[in-house]
Amino acid sequence: MRSTLSDPVTRDVHVTSPVNVYLTLSLLRRGPGDPTFRRDGSRIWRTSRMATGPVTYAIEPRSATHVRAQAWGPGSDELIERVPQLIGAEDDPTSFEPRHPLLADGVRRFPGLRVPRTGRVLEALIPAIIEQKVLGIDAFAAQRRLLRRFGEAAPGPAPEGMLVTPDAEHWAAIPSWEWHLAGVDPRRARAAQASAKVAAQLERLAESGDDAAVYRAMRSIPGVGVWTAAEVGYRALGDADAVPFGDFHVAKDTGTALIGRRIDDAELATLLEPWRGHRFRVVRLVQLSPLAARDRRGPRMARVDHRHI
Repeated sequence: MRSTLSDPVTRDVHVTSPVNVYLTLSLLRRGPGDPTFRRDGSRIWRTSRMATGPVTYAIEPRSATHVRAQAWGPGSDELIERVPQLIGAEDDPTSFEPRHPLLADGVRRFPGLRVPRTGRVLEALIPAIIEQKVLGIDAFAAQRRLLRRFGEAAPGPAPEGMLVTPDAEHWAAIPSWEWHLAGVDPRRARAAQASAKVAAQLERLAESGDDAAVYRAMRSIPGVGVWTAAEVGYRALGDADAVPFGDFHVAKDTGTALIGRRIDDAELATLLEPWRGHRFRVVRLVQLSPLAARDRRGPRMARVDHRHI
């Protein structure tokens, strides 16, 4: 039964092996001030826009294998049906072989780390486009400005300030000067709007389970490349093999952590090949590991404020 603003739809999900709710869902957070994501103790609050409408949901672990989800708003029934995929219960890490002390330590240190599948492609794609070739701090700020200007108030008893991302029609209609005022250059703005115009096709393909077709469709959009598609893959599609080749940090950090030196994308592909099927899982464990050495030498990406260009 659909929720009201005060009465949520509730579901208890019991899984057969541990799920770390926060580490899994934290992949969906776009920066520390993301208005679609809050953490309140052990409870994660998030907003989304389902095919059936906006939704606010709260997910709280009751134990390592028991999760309670509550949802408010028009999209609540649809969201509640997807909770197992959302928390990564359908991600199967059992065939993953660490084969490296740092990765083995990560598996022990972070039990229940999964890859989520939201099924919401545009929701992951537009922020990924905004994050292209700029520092995260600037991309996150641009995303916040756009959501505060064009987002919708979160339904239900959401924490103050939470917003729901615009729908595809509204993304496509944002005028060029609003993107500029948010700090998004014309190239990224065009790619985001082109994505919004084919959002219905992308979401249908995701619903069908044909992830290869989703990737092909995304890559056919001007301005969407391997990196951007992978950023969507490990959020919206639950793809534990989605490697963000071309990332400013992934190749050098993974190489430094696993073989003690900086590498490029070609070497990264070779290094990760033994873990095919779990290559993003390797990248994620390196990102989380306190044992991973970080090479801080070399040039850093400069900050560019596109609002003043």
